[in-house]
Amino acid sequence: MSDLRTTPVTRGIHHLGFAVSDLPAARDFFVQALGHKLLGENPDYPAAFVTDDTTMITLWGLLDPESAPQFDRRRYPGLHHAAFAVATDDLVALFDRLAAWPGVSVDVTPRPNLAVEDASHFIIFIPGGPRVEFYCTPGVAGLGSAT
Repeated sequence: MSDLRTTPVTRGIHHLGFAVSDLPAARDFFVQALGHKLLGENPDYPAAFVTDDTTMITLWGLLDPESAPQFDRRRYPGLHHAAFAVATDDLVALFDRLAAWPGVSVDVTPRPNLAVEDASHFIIFIPGGPRVEFYCTPGVAGLGSAT
C-alpha cells in the first residue's frame, strides 16, 4: 500500500452510542447532572439523544437488561471507556456531585493523570452501565480547561 496519508481523514467524534440498561436514568444523568440538552427520543428503538454542543451522545436502551452480561475490558473487545473534557478546574467538586448521583458507581477517584503534566481525571460508571472518564487539563484550551 503506497498511498500513505499524511493528514487524518477524520475530524473528531461526531457522536458516541452507549447501550445502557436503564435509559431514563442515563438520560437524566446527562441532562440533569451534566447539563446536556435533550435533542430527542425514539421510544421504538428505544433511544435518547443528548448533546453538550460539542459531541452528541446516543443512549440505546437494552431490550432485556436482566440478561445482559457485564462488560469485562480484559476479556472482551469493545469500548473500554469514553473520556470527556470538562470545562472546570475544580475536578474534585464535579466528582463529589457526580459520585453522589443516583446510579453512579465510582471506579477511579480524582487524581493526576501521569501521562500528561497538570492533567487530572476521575472515572465513574454512569447510571445504566458505561464507564466514563472526566478529564481536566488546566490552561490547555480544548482539553478540559476553563479557558
